[in-house]
Amino acid sequence: MERKANIQGPAHEETPIGTANGFLMLFVALLLLAGGALLLVQAISTFGIRWTPFVLGIGLLLAGVLALAGLYTLQPNEAAILQLFGAYRGTSRVPGLRATNPFYSRKKLSLRARNLNGDRLKVNDKRGNPIEIAAVVVWHVDDTAKAAFDVDDYENFVKVQSEAAVRHLASSFAYDAEDTHDAKPEPTLLGSADIVAKALVHELQARLEQAGVVVEEARLTHLAYAPEIAQVMLRRQQAEAIIAARQKIVHGAVSMVQMALSELSAKEVVTLDDERKAAMVSNLMTVLCAESDVQPVINTGTLYT
Repeated sequence: MERKANIQGPAHEETPIGTANGFLMLFVALLLLAGGALLLVQAISTFGIRWTPFVLGIGLLLAGVLALAGLYTLQPNEAAILQLFGAYRGTSRVPGLRATNPFYSRKKLSLRARNLNGDRLKVNDKRGNPIEIAAVVVWHVDDTAKAAFDVDDYENFVKVQSEAAVRHLASSFAYDAEDTHDAKPEPTLLGSADIVAKALVHELQARLEQAGVVVEEARLTHLAYAPEIAQVMLRRQQAEAIIAARQKIVHGAVSMVQMALSELSAKEVVTLDDERKAAMVSNLMTVLCAESDVQPVINTGTLYT
């Protein structure tokens, strides 16, 4: 049975490496340079070159130069990846002036939190409606070895994967809830900001784990219907709002009419038969549910004509 080739290389994990105090090494390097220079001056005289101190002086000068070459500085929240002829040896996170093997190559990576303000994307939501969506992601490098060796460019990797995660998130949620009476409506992009943010962080973390990146926070910064359907959806929302307002008005009006009839009957203010009750209910509902002011017609005669 033919085995598939492993296209992706082995994953790397960050390994701490010890380094020396840079100030102490700087002092040693200066002593070596001074001692080497002094030996060279003593080795060269008018009577010729004394080879023993000359060679020793050259050796001290080379040792001092190598000691200086091993010095480097790190700022707080910064790491240095140390490599020996391409082989990964470890990562140093100690800030300040440090000293290490002069043959180590050093690549610095920032460990500070960064913001990625994503572009507006035009995607389809769960119901297929075209929407515009954008997100901001707060992230930082946690594993320097993965960031340096497991992806080609970790900053571009974060940008591309964040865009893919936002697209997938938009297709997993509806823009807004439908006009349903479910006891537990499904979360939406517009009405469930916290749930959507947690889902986006989970999606991003799963995608960026390969690059040694930790997602601290992710939030939607822009959410709207696409321009081609924005007007239609606006009219729909307005209609739903009007219907909801009418339902509330009718419910309140019925309660007020029922209270009025009950109070009139309990206090024996007036006795009404079913026909007159129906007329009174019709008048009260007209007054309470009308959009404009109602002009009453006052009856100055008897109750029954």
